[in-house]
Amino acid sequence: MEEMFKEIANFGFPIVLSVYLLVRVEGKLERLTESINELSKAIASMGK
Repeated sequence: MEEMFKEIANFGFPIVLSVYLLVRVEGKLERLTESINELSKAIASMGK
């Protein structure tokens, strides 16, 4: 039983942390993509 807890601690925590960070980064990447699209539209409209 003790070894099972060690395995959960060794693998469970990094997995949970990775999923949490992935979810956070995904949201920021979506906002960054939207900002880049808006910027490219603004630059395109300035050139006309």
